[in-house]
Amino acid sequence: MPQMGVSVAEGTVVAWAKQIGDRIEADETICEISTDKIDTEVPAPVSGTVAEILVGVDATVDVGVVLARIAADGEGRAASHAAAGEGRAASRAAAGAAPAQAPRRVPAPPAPPPSGTPVSGATSGNGTRVGSIRRYSPVVQRIAAEHGIDLDEITGTGRGGRVRKQDVLALVEASTEPPLHIESPYRPEPEPAADSGQLSRMRRQIGAHMKRSLETSAHCTTWIEVDMTRVQAARTRLGVTALPFVASAVVAALREYPQLNASLEGDRYTQHAAVNLGIAVSLGEDGLIVPVIHGAHELSVEGLGARIRDLARRARARELTPDEVRGGTFTITNPGQYGSIMATPIINQPQVAILDFEAIVKRAVVVTDADGSDSIAIRAMTILGLSWDHRALDGALSAQFLASLKRGLEAVSA
Repeated sequence: MPQMGVSVAEGTVVAWAKQIGDRIEADETICEISTDKIDTEVPAPVSGTVAEILVGVDATVDVGVVLARIAADGEGRAASHAAAGEGRAASRAAAGAAPAQAPRRVPAPPAPPPSGTPVSGATSGNGTRVGSIRRYSPVVQRIAAEHGIDLDEITGTGRGGRVRKQDVLALVEASTEPPLHIESPYRPEPEPAADSGQLSRMRRQIGAHMKRSLETSAHCTTWIEVDMTRVQAARTRLGVTALPFVASAVVAALREYPQLNASLEGDRYTQHAAVNLGIAVSLGEDGLIVPVIHGAHELSVEGLGARIRDLARRARARELTPDEVRGGTFTITNPGQYGSIMATPIINQPQVAILDFEAIVKRAVVVTDADGSDSIAIRAMTILGLSWDHRALDGALSAQFLASLKRGLEAVSA
């Protein structure tokens, strides 16, 4: 079961595109899975023959569990023939013929539906019918319960009429106003139930990830104050938020100081040529996900704004693909819309730094004109915080990076 974000703990197999004994090519879809954050197709890592299917349709398993095994082309013809034989044995058994005597693993039968599942016609899978029971994935049921939606009234658009998360979310989106500041990666989280008594599994997963990061990296944080007055004027003119301007300035600073556009895994330190920029997105009580803008160095401010807006929307709609949540080289988090002015973000492993973008606040500051004369003026100010890994970087380099970022933002054409 692939990892789909730092707080994804489990996933449900929705359908198998291949069966035991079937030929499959590398990157061809072998199965479909559903998690709290993403519905996606899982590609085969190699070409070969499906030798074993270890997790049945509708089974929910932890991240990291092996779903199937493929006898790769290089493993010899014997494994392929054995897998094909198992597939033929399964077909004979289904037809009433005696199966082969050799033991084998087969997909687990579908679990019985939870109490209260609507009953109507015959489908299978995630909101399709098996016998007289209509069944849904845990994700679909949870979203429907949160919004009071009757799943039995929805016509599914998935395979075999399966009700997908997108079907339910389409109804939710049609009946609610879009969130403010959609480019910002944070949204207010609902208050936890008074009698919950313990952390959710997602929250425990995030906690474990953050704790591992603190135990892995030698965290240090450096702050710098930035005059965002010119950015505020420019963003109003372009009709975007300040976040794309910060993202663009981060890209420029990373090009100047590529030591921060890097990863550290064990003793292996790697600088990356491309800037793949992660933008932290809160999913409320469902946890946190960091979609990645691949090739951010190739985009303008307007292009970055469009990509951030699109990724944030699809993250909240659980429509991201696996490639959109991995491969980041640097991360930005932006809780400033709530009015916070300073934080110490935790590094997104295995990256070596993360930037915290805080609230833009108007206040009186001392400004110096071209003649060197000082005066007091009202300016739009913010604090940027950089958490960095002292194993890979030092304080002087981190301060230089922030100074470059400050110069870029304060020189924006208003």
